[in-house]
Amino acid sequence: MSVYITEVKGREIYDSRGNPTVEVNCYLSDGTVSKAEVPSGASTGEKEAVELRDGGNRLNGKGVLKAIKNINTEINDALKDRSPFNQAAIDNLMIQLDGTPNKARLGANAILGVSMAVARAAALSLHEPLYRYLGGCDLELPQTFHNVINGGKHADNGIDIQEFMITPVNKTSFRDGFEKIVNTYHTLKKVIEDAGFTTGLGDEGGFAPNLKNSEEALQMLHDAITKAGYVPGKDIAIAFDSAASSFYNKEDGKYHFEGHVWGGDEMLDYYGKLLDEFPEIISAEDPFDENDWDNFEKFTARFGNRIQVVADDNVCTNPKLVRKAIKDKLCNAVLIKVNQIGTITETLETIRLARKNNYTTMISHRSGETGDTFIADLTVATNAAELKSGAPARSERVEKYNRLLEIEDELGTENERLAHFPNNVDFD
Repeated sequence: MSVYITEVKGREIYDSRGNPTVEVNCYLSDGTVSKAEVPSGASTGEKEAVELRDGGNRLNGKGVLKAIKNINTEINDALKDRSPFNQAAIDNLMIQLDGTPNKARLGANAILGVSMAVARAAALSLHEPLYRYLGGCDLELPQTFHNVINGGKHADNGIDIQEFMITPVNKTSFRDGFEKIVNTYHTLKKVIEDAGFTTGLGDEGGFAPNLKNSEEALQMLHDAITKAGYVPGKDIAIAFDSAASSFYNKEDGKYHFEGHVWGGDEMLDYYGKLLDEFPEIISAEDPFDENDWDNFEKFTARFGNRIQVVADDNVCTNPKLVRKAIKDKLCNAVLIKVNQIGTITETLETIRLARKNNYTTMISHRSGETGDTFIADLTVATNAAELKSGAPARSERVEKYNRLLEIEDELGTENERLAHFPNNVDFD
């Protein structure tokens, strides 16, 4: 007997910043019930799919009851009695039903919630973990990037670079790497306290001390890695996300950065200075405004052979924009956020496109998160290589890492997997 969708039902819940967001249940004819929760970003690109918000006075206009209504009426009517096992057909049906290029009518938050819930329901119905259902057997735990000092729109301090991250580069397993991150994170707290600053947390669980500039933040990371007993660049490396659109002034075409007013060449020289002073930096995201492709391309041409250059706001997980980025040699890595594009099918298409062209993919959380661990499974399923999901603090961040620890136990560590195929085995 075939299994089919009997109902999709949405409700308004709240994310980690206390803002309304969408939750969706998907009910199948075999009794399966799944749940998905949609995240929301603070630093959003102009080209992202549109979150549908209610407007008006209620909840400062951020309510999502219109999106919920669309789920419970139009989307539910369209999906009822359809198979949950053809994700592309489900997602394409919703895209056509919406009828806009950016999912503005039904809301990307409504469409994504249903897309996630249907995928999870299909996996549950087949008694498979989500990562296995989405990915089959080509599975791998990711390299993780942890935002441990917050600036920009993620914190109320004097730093304009939005995220300073640490990542474990010398590890024997995911668990070993995560333990190194936890040790460094707690050491960083003491480094900040010893310098006379408070250790309040930003949106993504990182500390948000009122530092003078970004160099001070990088120096604190360097000191914390060393004091935790690790070698900067060898054991623990550093990455940053400038989110440069947040300090770019469209009126004068300049970057208003930490007391300076700089053009593109001056910003390039500044980034070069950071990379020279802190050679443990291995990745930089959004160093220029989302529409400043010329300077972004110059950054990649100048530094792309030294570090990973990640595009986010320029491409917004959109296959069309990623194709342009590849053609223009804009970057060498692409950030993946499921709610930027709005369906699982389109997200998978973007990941395949990037990997086919030898671009690294980094799957990412949003600053307004939920406890849903979907992206942890998605990262493993797609062998996406990298995941950033915040500091090892705040449950909505740590849940993703705990899920990866669980998946590693199910799959076995890399050493355990390699033990089944020792180098001296002759398969002939």
